[in-house]
Amino acid sequence: MTQTSPARPTRKPRRVKARFIAPLALVLIFIMGVFAVAILRVEADIRDQDIAERTAAVGKLFVQKLDKDTNLMMATMRTMMTNQSIEQAFLNLDRKALSRQLGPLFASLRDQHRITHLYLTGPDLINLYRFHSPNEFGDKIDRLTTVKARDMQVAVHGLELGALGTLTLRLVMPWQRDGHVVGYLEIGEEIEHLISEIRESLSVDMLVLVDKHMVSQQQWQNGQALMKREGNWERLKSHVALAQTIDQLPAALDDLTLQGLLAGHTAEIEDRGRSLHLAAVPLKDAGQRHIGDVVVIRDITALETTFQWSIIAVTAISLLSAIGVLGVFYLALDRVERDYRRQHDLEHQLLRFNTEYSRILQLEKLSALGTMVGSIAHQLNNPLVGVVNLAQLAERGVEDPIRTRELLGDIRSAGEDCHTFVKRMLAFSKVSCFESKPTSMAALIEDTVLLFRQTENKHLPVEVKLPDEPVVLTIDPILIRHALFNLLVNAAQATANDGAVAITLEREEDSARGASGWSLAVSDHGQGMPPDVMEKIFVPFFTTHSDGTGLGLPVVQHVALLHEGQVNVSSEPGLGTRIAIWLPDSVSDSLSSSQADVSRNQ
Repeated sequence: MTQTSPARPTRKPRRVKARFIAPLALVLIFIMGVFAVAILRVEADIRDQDIAERTAAVGKLFVQKLDKDTNLMMATMRTMMTNQSIEQAFLNLDRKALSRQLGPLFASLRDQHRITHLYLTGPDLINLYRFHSPNEFGDKIDRLTTVKARDMQVAVHGLELGALGTLTLRLVMPWQRDGHVVGYLEIGEEIEHLISEIRESLSVDMLVLVDKHMVSQQQWQNGQALMKREGNWERLKSHVALAQTIDQLPAALDDLTLQGLLAGHTAEIEDRGRSLHLAAVPLKDAGQRHIGDVVVIRDITALETTFQWSIIAVTAISLLSAIGVLGVFYLALDRVERDYRRQHDLEHQLLRFNTEYSRILQLEKLSALGTMVGSIAHQLNNPLVGVVNLAQLAERGVEDPIRTRELLGDIRSAGEDCHTFVKRMLAFSKVSCFESKPTSMAALIEDTVLLFRQTENKHLPVEVKLPDEPVVLTIDPILIRHALFNLLVNAAQATANDGAVAITLEREEDSARGASGWSLAVSDHGQGMPPDVMEKIFVPFFTTHSDGTGLGLPVVQHVALLHEGQVNVSSEPGLGTRIAIWLPDSVSDSLSSSQADVSRNQ
């Protein structure tokens, strides 16, 4: 149902500039916002790509340096094994001779190549000499690298957590003579110098974290004392730092951030005025166990500063451009507004003529209504005059039964004529008689929609939404179908283009009455109704269409009242209209019986 309020001649012309400049400014602001968000996303992607590339490079370079140092250590070990005096001292278990011959070599390796461990172990894995701790010997070496070298009889290398809580690259090689293993030579280096070299190569800091399940607190504290460092075992809940290239751990690196890094994500934190971008690389030992992670720390402070100044410059240029565009549009719209005001003056005169025409049309409708009422009165008056005359004749001829019966027959015939005429009028209006019976609402709606599709020319789609359970109400199906059809026709008139008309049936409580019932609603996607039209939609003969009767919604309201229901209307300009017929679960007994009497009398 399309209902529009007639244009008012006193309405002031709209301000074109105000209606266009504000939305245009909002559009420009939105575009600038989208542009800024896009730049931020691009910058974030660049940072993520950079940290990802550097993290991958750290992992690759870490492996390369492990292999390089392993080869150096292996060459050193082969040199020692080919020295006959060293071999003889080892076979004789001569600790003094070994100290005299290998002590200077170990000192040179420690100073020049950062070798921190040198072991001589017997074939039974009992330690003979530790050059970094000469006073500790005689214990069994059962680390993974040593056990694998014994079992496989080949050189074995890899990262291992030591007894002192340090992470060391170890190489263990069987010492063979005449095809027999006479012992094992082990050499190792702490991981600190490896991450320091990587830091110099890739300009990133690193933090080696080990799972606390892999090392005890006492071991870790011993290692910290050995490396002359101070640390905090309780700093992180699940991991502890064994090596790092920074002075201290960032304060913002907490357990939540660490868990995100371990899950494969990156993180950005602030630390002492610096912006840091973090990622993690898994760390595995010689047995391929995941013992911890290397946290890669990239300082992006300078990058962010450069980017922020770029954003400020781009934003300033964009603002100046937007102001220029708004100025040009303002001047153009000013000319349009002046032309619009001139056109409005012409429309003002046309609207006055249109108002006069509407008044004349309303007078014609009232005239037509008077003609119809006069015709009905004439149709009923003639037989009723005959009834009166015949009744008077019957009173005079009471003594003549035959004549009286004839007159009564004529009276009955005239009454039947009146009754027939009234029935025709009632059939035309379809809202005065009431015959309620249990009715399936799904079938009623389906029949009405089928009839609507056969008579509606626009062929609009109709969407029907019904409850899952069957709904059976005691109603007059003819009247409800007629009311629903009127609502569908009105919705089709109000719907523009290919919009759909929606029918819904849902349970709804009437809070005012405290009664339960059902709401049969029809919704359109039209322009809605203004408040002044909403106030008059139930006034008979009020319509906004030149060919309308103004009886559609009054008939719907009357049908609802006959069923002890009501009509609820909600509409907003531009958002469509929803008209719902609320029907109670059951009609009161008194009303049903009285309406049944009316039906029998008719």
